[in-house]
Amino acid sequence: MSIFDLQLETQRLILRPPQAQDFEAWAAFIADEEAARHIGGVQQRPVAWRSFAAMIGVWHLQGFAFFSVIEKATGQWVGRLGPWQPEGWPGTEVGWSIARQHWGKGFAPEGATLATDWAFDQLGWSEVIHTIDPDNFSSKTVARKLGSRFLRMGRLPVPHDLKPVEIWGQSRDEWNTRRHAEGRA
Repeated sequence: MSIFDLQLETQRLILRPPQAQDFEAWAAFIADEEAARHIGGVQQRPVAWRSFAAMIGVWHLQGFAFFSVIEKATGQWVGRLGPWQPEGWPGTEVGWSIARQHWGKGFAPEGATLATDWAFDQLGWSEVIHTIDPDNFSSKTVARKLGSRFLRMGRLPVPHDLKPVEIWGQSRDEWNTRRHAEGRA
């Protein structure tokens, strides 16, 4: 089975590696100043194409990267989330970014829960972190919903190294304890 056959599902979402037909929604998302504010800023279309292609390439190189998040009810691309660890990253991250028109629907914690299960169970990670801009209160709320806590301040690698980030997260044991308590194991 190819990694591009991978598909994870929640009640409302499909998580799968990015596909060519996702690009238009990806480009619109990353062109939205508010949606892109805490993830490196707006990208013009040619740069968005390169970042989209790079994400697909990371799937080939590492066997994991951000999933495209598809709403089952509509078939719409609603964001990207999942495991992430580029060169120089401060740890094994599960991150999330949802298109602004889909904010407030609970897609980030729903998808990130499944992606975290997958990272621990399939990738064998011992810790999951979330790198969060200190001003991104919505992502801190998502991290708390996942059971993560503030761990430390840190920095991302170049070109995002100018501003410190908060590093939130939890261990596999903490995640599994919570998963068992919620009856998800």
